[in-house]
Amino acid sequence: MRKLRLTQPGRGRAGGPWAPCSGARKWCWSSSSCPQLRPTPVWASSLNASVSAFQRRFVVDVRRCEELEKTFTFLQEEVRRAGLALPPPKEALPAPPPRDLLLIQEETDRLAQELRDVRGNQQSLRAQLHQLQLHSAVLGQGRGPPLAATYTDGSLESTPLLEAPGGPHQDLRVNFVAGAVEPQKAAALERLLWRACRGFLIASFRETEQQLEDPVTGEPATWMTFLISYWGEQIGQKIRKITDCFHCHVFPFAEQDEARRGALQLLQQQSQELREVLGETERFLSQVLGRVQRLLPPWQVQIRKMKAVYLALNQCSVSATHKCLIAEAWCATHDLPTLQQALQDSSSEAGVSAVVHRIPCQDMPPTLIRTNRFTASFQGIVDAYGVGCYQEVNPAPYTIITFPFLFAVMFGDVGHGLLMFLFALAMVLAENQPAVRTMQNEIWRTFFSGRYLLLLMGLFSIYTGFIYNECFSRATTIFPSGWSAAAMANHSGWSNTYLAQNPLLALDPNVTDVFRGPYPFGIDPVWSLAVNHLSFLNSFKMKMSVILGVTHMAFGVLLGVFNHMHFGHWHKLLLETLPELVFLLGLFGYLVFLIVYKWLRVSAASAASAPSLLIHFINMFLFSSSPTNQPLFLGQEVVQSILVVLALAMVPILLLGTPLFLHWQHRRHLRKRAGGPQLDEDKTGLLDSSAASVSGWGSDEEKAGCPGNQEAKFVLSEVLMHQAIHTIEFCLGCISNTASYLRLWALSLAHAQLSEVLWAMVMRGGLGLGRSVGVAAVVLVPIFAAFAVLTVAILLVMEGLSAFLHALRLHWVEFQNKFYSGTGYKLSPFTFAVEDD
Repeated sequence: MRKLRLTQPGRGRAGGPWAPCSGARKWCWSSSSCPQLRPTPVWASSLNASVSAFQRRFVVDVRRCEELEKTFTFLQEEVRRAGLALPPPKEALPAPPPRDLLLIQEETDRLAQELRDVRGNQQSLRAQLHQLQLHSAVLGQGRGPPLAATYTDGSLESTPLLEAPGGPHQDLRVNFVAGAVEPQKAAALERLLWRACRGFLIASFRETEQQLEDPVTGEPATWMTFLISYWGEQIGQKIRKITDCFHCHVFPFAEQDEARRGALQLLQQQSQELREVLGETERFLSQVLGRVQRLLPPWQVQIRKMKAVYLALNQCSVSATHKCLIAEAWCATHDLPTLQQALQDSSSEAGVSAVVHRIPCQDMPPTLIRTNRFTASFQGIVDAYGVGCYQEVNPAPYTIITFPFLFAVMFGDVGHGLLMFLFALAMVLAENQPAVRTMQNEIWRTFFSGRYLLLLMGLFSIYTGFIYNECFSRATTIFPSGWSAAAMANHSGWSNTYLAQNPLLALDPNVTDVFRGPYPFGIDPVWSLAVNHLSFLNSFKMKMSVILGVTHMAFGVLLGVFNHMHFGHWHKLLLETLPELVFLLGLFGYLVFLIVYKWLRVSAASAASAPSLLIHFINMFLFSSSPTNQPLFLGQEVVQSILVVLALAMVPILLLGTPLFLHWQHRRHLRKRAGGPQLDEDKTGLLDSSAASVSGWGSDEEKAGCPGNQEAKFVLSEVLMHQAIHTIEFCLGCISNTASYLRLWALSLAHAQLSEVLWAMVMRGGLGLGRSVGVAAVVLVPIFAAFAVLTVAILLVMEGLSAFLHALRLHWVEFQNKFYSGTGYKLSPFTFAVEDD
C-alpha cells in the first residue's frame, strides 16, 4: 500500500481538467473523456479537515446536487402516488459534466413545476366535480318522498315533505336548507338541530344512492344528504350556524319543481363537461409521469455520482498560488501502474498532466484484502472480529478449512449435512439469477451471502457423519462389521435358556474371531446396538476434542512467527513464540501424546488394567504418583516433572524477556545518539532521505503499522504492564481455551442425542402403527411430514445456529488471539458501485 500525492494543474474548478472519469467505475482526475479503465482501489485522505464544510471549494455544487435530490424525491413520490414504478437504469451511466448538470436541473425543475400545476388543476377539478355531484344528489332528494320526517307532531313517514299548493298552510313562508354531510356526523347534526331549534323544523336525511369519489384520497365514500324546512328567520340563522360547525356542504334549493329540474339538468351538463376536462388533464398527467419514469432513474444515478465526485473534490486542497488541485490517497502497490496509466490517458486531451508523487508516511496504511464470491463470507467472519493491521497474517485462508470442519465436528450427520449441502448448492447454482440476487428478505440475504460457507459446512458435516456413522441418528453398514456374534456364541455355548435369561450379551474381544479388526472407515455400526454406546462415544469425542483444540491453538501460535519475521521483531521469536510453544506443548501437547500413546499401546487384553490419563495429568502438576495407577511408559514421572518445570520456567521469560530486551535496545540507541557528532547524523539523515527518493520507497510504509517502528517515548513500566497482561492472558488462556474446545464433544453429543430422541418419538412410533402396505402409507404421510418439519426446525436451524456460534467463538477467542490483533481499518476506495446498483 502506497500513499500518493497527486497535483493537477488547472483553473481550480470541476469544469476544468478535473472532470469525472466517464468510463471508469472508480474516480480519478481526468479530462472530460477517458477510455474504459480497470477498477483501481484508491482511497483519498482529506486535506481539508481543519476547514469547515461550508467553506470548502465545491460546497455550492454539492448543495446543487442535494437540491436536485430533493426534487427527485418529489418526482418519485408522484410516480408512486400514481401507482407506477421506476424501472432500473438499463446501463452503467457516467457522471455528467457540469454543463449537463445545468440541463438536468432545468429539465427537472420544469417537470416538477408541470406536475405541481397539473396536480393542482386535477385536485381543483375533482373538488368541483364532487360539489356538483353532491348538489345533484341533494336536488334529487327533493323530487321524491323523504326517508323520514323528524320530530313533527302528527306527521307520518308517507307524508311528502313539500305540500301541494293550496293547502291549509299556504299563507306561511317555508324556507329550505339543503346540503350534504359525512355519515358519521349525521346523527349528531340531527340531534343538535332538534335541541337548538326546539322542534320548529322538518329534517330529512338520506344516503346517496352511489358512492362518490373523494377528491383528496380518490377513495369511494358515502355521503348523507339532508333537507331541512323551517319557519322564521331566527331558526334559519341557527340552522346555518350549526351546519357550518359540522362543515356541511350547503347548496341552494328552489321551491318549485320546475326550477329544481332545470337546475338538476344544468348540474348534469356541467358535470359531463368537467369529466371531459378532467379526463384530458389526467391524460396529460400520465404523459408527464411517463417522461418522469423514463428520465428520472438515469438522472438519479448520474447526480449521485456527481455529488460523490464533488464530495471527493472537497477533500482535496486547492493551491491558489500554483492554481492546482492537490490530493493525497492510498493506492495498492499492485495497482500503481494502472493508476498512472489512467491519469496519463485521461489528461492527455486537456494539454496538462497530473503529477504523482510517492510520499513517505508513518501512518498505518489501510488494509486491502481482495475477495471473490467464495472467499467473501470467510473474510467477513474474520473482519467481524476486527480488521487486520497492514500486512498482518490474514486468518481467512485457514478459516476456509478450519471453520467448516469444527462446525462439522459438532454437527456430524450424513442426512443433516446432505440437506444443508443441497440447500447451499441450490443457492450457488441460482446465484446469477436477478430474482434471487435482488430479493429483499433479510433472512434470505443472510443465507445467500454465506452460501459458499453453508456449502462447505454441509460437505464437512457429511464427512464427519460418515466418521460417526450417523444418518438421521441411524447407523449404516457400508463395510462388514469387525465384530462377530457367531464366534462368541460358538465359544460360549449360548443355549436358548441362557439367551432367555440374559437379555444383554457381552462380546469379548479376547476370544478368537470375535474381534476381527477395526472398521475400515469411521465407527463400527455394531456400537449402535450396544448399551454402552454412549460411554464409548463420550470417551472418543472428548479425547478427539482435546487433540483438535491443542492442534488448533498450536497452529495459531506458529502463525505468529510470520508476523514477527515480516515486521522485523526477531527478538519475539525467542522471547515470546518459543516460550509460548514450550508452555503449550509441554503441558497440553503432552496430554495429546498420552491420548495417542494409550490408543496405540493398550490392547483389548490389557484394557481392564489400563491407567487413567486424568489421574496421570493431575499427578503431573502435583509432582506425585498413584500406586493404583500404573505408568504408561518407563520414566514417565521424570518426564512429567521436567515438562512442568520447563513450562513454569517459560513464564518469567514471557514476562520479562521482551521488556528487558527493549530496554537494553533503547539504552543502546541513546548511547549511539549521544556519542556520534550532530553533523554526521544530519548528513546521514539527508543521504537516507535522498536515497529513498531515488529508489522511490523506503521501508516506512512497509512497517508503518507495526508497534515499535514509530518514534515514541519508551516507558519501561508501560511495556512491563502490557507484557504482564499478555503473559497472564496466554498462560491462563491455555488452560481455559483447552477446556473450551470440549464444546466440540458436548455439542456433538447433544446433536446425536436430539436426533435419536426425534427418531424414537416420531418415526419409530409411526413405523410400528401399521403393518399392511395401505395402512402404513396412510399413517406415514403425516408422521414423515412432522418428522421433516421438526428435523429442519430443530436439528438444522436451531442446532446449526448453535454449532455455528460455537465454531465462531473457537476461531475468535481460542485461535485468532494467538497471533491476530485485528486493530487495522479497511481501505474504503472511492467507487461508483453503490450508485450503479
